[in-house]
This record gives sequence, structure tokens and C-alpha cells, in this order.
Amino acid sequence: MQKTIKHLINWKKNIAYALIAISLSGCVTGQLGKNNSDEYKNGMVVSAHPEASQVGVEILKKGGNAVDAAVAVQFALAVVYPNAGNIGGGGFMVYRGASGEINTLDFREKAAAAASRDMYLDSAGNPIVDKSLYGHLAAGVPGSVDGMVEAHQKYGKLTWEKVLQPAIDLAQNGFKITKRQATELNSLHRKFMDFNPDGTAFVNLEKTWQEGDLLVQKELANTLSLVQEKGRAGFYEGAVADSIIAEMKRGKGLITKEDLKTYHSAWRKPITGTYRGYKIITMPPTSSGGIALMQLLQSVEPYSLKKLGHNADSTVQVIVEAERRVYADRATHLGDPDFYTVPQATLIDPAYNKKRMQNFSWAAATPSSEVLAGSVNGSEHEETTHFSIVDREGNAVSITTTLNGSYGSLVAVKGAGFLLNNEMDDFSVKPGAPNMYGLVGGEANAIAPNKRMLSSMTPTIVEKDGKLFMVVGTPGGSTIITSVFQTIINVIDFDMTMQQAVAAKKFHHQWLPDEVYVEKDALDSLTTEKLKAKGYQIAPRGAIGRVDAILKTKWGYYQGGADPRGDDKAIGY
Repeated sequence: MQKTIKHLINWKKNIAYALIAISLSGCVTGQLGKNNSDEYKNGMVVSAHPEASQVGVEILKKGGNAVDAAVAVQFALAVVYPNAGNIGGGGFMVYRGASGEINTLDFREKAAAAASRDMYLDSAGNPIVDKSLYGHLAAGVPGSVDGMVEAHQKYGKLTWEKVLQPAIDLAQNGFKITKRQATELNSLHRKFMDFNPDGTAFVNLEKTWQEGDLLVQKELANTLSLVQEKGRAGFYEGAVADSIIAEMKRGKGLITKEDLKTYHSAWRKPITGTYRGYKIITMPPTSSGGIALMQLLQSVEPYSLKKLGHNADSTVQVIVEAERRVYADRATHLGDPDFYTVPQATLIDPAYNKKRMQNFSWAAATPSSEVLAGSVNGSEHEETTHFSIVDREGNAVSITTTLNGSYGSLVAVKGAGFLLNNEMDDFSVKPGAPNMYGLVGGEANAIAPNKRMLSSMTPTIVEKDGKLFMVVGTPGGSTIITSVFQTIINVIDFDMTMQQAVAAKKFHHQWLPDEVYVEKDALDSLTTEKLKAKGYQIAPRGAIGRVDAILKTKWGYYQGGADPRGDDKAIGY
């Protein structure tokens, strides 16, 4: 008997020692010893391309902070994800330091000084659609390089040279393209030739692109080397600026040397608010995303979504009716705050949004024709990209960046190797008329010289009890706001893991057109029929959003959510 007891005690000791060893091993690698290889202790990067995510993690491992990694990832994406990653576009950054400091950076593009209100209209006053979408005239003054310089100067830790080098190496030596990228490049072969008759790295004249082919971008490597050497001046002045201006002359674009020289990104006060006790930190205008996100959260907060059920008909009703009202407000009240007084305080007042939902009825849909923007005092394409980063200390960065359309204006700057954006289509080309993605805008977003076009980008950070909880964002044009919103409530209301919340099927409504866009399998047939019976127009569509997000668990580990809708990758250590 004593022998048996002694044996049992020794067995328990061995098990305990084994568990301690596993735990210590997990601490060394940063992994959580809970049979979950997707949770890490020391840092995490989630982006649209595995190569870019790896670049970010390597910067973290070298002692860089979240901003160092973000700068490295931004430039790496310009190489390995050229349909949306960029140095020829712009975007937004939300920052939260480990000590709780918060800030946002607006590096959105601007209209050239020569831009005019009616520049895309014909003699009858009707929009000439392709004019704001393709070619040199569609491009706004790029903001990405200036934005990264500003972010690094304010918060960076490693040298500028060190954070630029990985992107230079990728451009110089090439990287293996994914199957998805090969398909995209082949499908755009003719258009690339039309807009770049002298050739571009994105065109393979010898054969069609195949998965695993090496994409080498020597001109882009030279441009990035100049930015590495000279900082902001390496892009907005000198040889690269000369190449941009020469390109403008070739295609009758508007950007001048003065436009480039005078461009500056802007630090702005974050939008903050609460949802069920969680603090939301998000982007103010020129993005419409932050205000709209807060409006959506405030609109649904009085309803017990958890009790109603995930993607149940009642839940869909509440969310769609909130979206209908919020997007009506977006169309009327939001624009560049440097040109238009945005009634921000009113729009994110919980009492205002509660009042907006007063005429919501469980019995029937509210037709969008009956929903006007609220009375107050006072679109991007889906080929945007987002990345989320957290470092060992707990500094967090959420960045959404874009060229607007896939591969932007399709114009690659000759001699410089990067694509120009087609962001001018995000203005209200004609107030009241929809842009290419169906978004309607008003006077607040009319074209004006040196003005920033309105965006839907919604990079966001969430706190719980004063501590970091979530870093989230997505591409998706007009669906960005609703995708971020649904991801947040998937975690807070429906208790999903980060990966589950990101992967969950989504739906979207944007006031006009008056349709509920639904991903395949997002709603079951019974739910769909119930909604149709109440007057909701259900419109099936493809993927909605490509959310990349990070959740900090109650154990203090980082849990990644990389969207399965793309080649996205979460990497931690």
C-alpha cells in the first residue's frame, strides 16, 4: 500500500514537472501553453500578406516597437501587395501606447491645387465615370510616405534605415507571388499595357503569371532606397518627384511639384466612446469610419444582441436599421474637417443615436426613401488593406491604407516603379450622385483644391478596464465600417475568439441602394424568408471585408485573427 502511495506521489510530481517545463517552454517562445499555437506573449502582426507579416515580426524581434514594425509592414506591403499596399496612396493610423496614450494620424491623399469641383462632369453636368477611376487624372497627392515618416519620428525606436531595408530587399530580390496574385496580374494584363505602354514590372511579356513566380521590382527598390537615404525628401522632392511630374505630363494629370512639396499628413484627436463598458478608440474625419462606428454601436447598445442570437432575423433587423440611419448621416454630414464643419459631437452623442432609432419597427423594414440624415447643429474600393500590430510592451497600431481601386489608377510611375492611386473617385464627383461603389455624398465631400476626400476606413483599438483589448480594421470600401462593427460585436456580444469573429459571415446595408448585401451562408433560408416578409431586399454577394485583428486574452496573450477570405497571415512570437 505504502509503495502504491509513494508511486502515485512520484507520478504526480513528474506530471507537475512536465507541466512546468511546458509552461517555461511556452514563455521562451512566447506561445501560450494551452494547446493553442495562435496565441503569443511577445508581439503579433496580422496583415494581408505572409511576407509583410513576417517582416513586421522580425522588426519586433530586433527590438523595434509597434510603430517600427508598422512602418516596415507598410513599405513591405507596397512591394508584396501592390493592389492595395502602397507608397502612391494614403491611409490612417490609430495608435495606443502601452501607457494608454492615444493618437491618430491622417495621411489621406489630397486633391491637387488645380483640382476643381466639376472636373469629372461632361457638358451636361453628368459624371464621366472612368475619368475619376483610371489614368493620371484620377490620382490624388500621395500621403503614405509622409505618414510613415511622421509616425516614425514621433514614436519609432529603431533607425529609419533599418525599418526600410526589408522592403528594399523584397523589391530588389523579388518574392514569390501567390495564386491569387497571379490570377489578378493576368486578368489586368491588357489594362496595364494600355496605361503603361513602356512596360511595368506587373506585366510579364514572356508568359502568363503562375503561382510561385518571382516578382522583381528594381525601379521600386531604387525609389525605396532614396526614401531610406533621404526620408520624406526622397519621395516628395528630387528624382522621384521628377518622375511623378513627368508621369503627370504624359497623362495630363494635375499633380505638381508644389503639390508634392506642400503635402503633409495631420495628427488628429481620436474619436472615443464606450460600448457595453469597453472603450472604443477610432479614427476621426477625414475618415467617416470612426464616427459611423460609434453611431452603430450606440444605436444597437439598448438591444440584447446576445439574447437575440448571432445573425438571427431580429439581430439582422436591428443592425440593418442602425446602418440605414448611420449611412444617411454619412452622406450628408461628413467631409474633410479642414474644409467643412463636421457636427462630430452631435453625431456621437448616445442620445442622438437613440432618437434616430425611435421609428424603428420590428414589424417591417423602414424604407430608405423615408430615412433622411438626422437634423444637427451646425468609398473606397474594396482593395484597401489593413494591418494590426502589438509589441512586447503593449504598444498597439491599427493602420488601414489604400490606393482605392485594385492597383489604383493602373498607372505605374515610369522610372519609380510604384502605382498611383485613384482616390479622386472618393469625392462626391457630383453631390447626390453615387460613386462607383454606390455611396452617395453631399456638399461636405465635394471636390476642392488641397482637400482630402472622405473615406470609410476604420482602424480601431478597443480597451477593457483601461487596458488593451483589441486591435481591428479591414478593407472593403463602404463595407469597412460594418465589417469592423460586426467583428467587435462578435467578440463582445457573441463571445467569439478573434479568429472566429474575423471569419464569421457578414452582411451589410448602406442606406442607398436599399438592399441588404449578404455573404453566402451568412443567413439560413428561414431567416432570409422572415426578413423578406418584413420588406427587406436581400442581395447575395461575395466576400465582405478582410479583417485583420488582434485580441488580448485575459491571460495577457495575443490572439490573432487573419481573414480566410484572402492570403492574410497572423504571425506572433
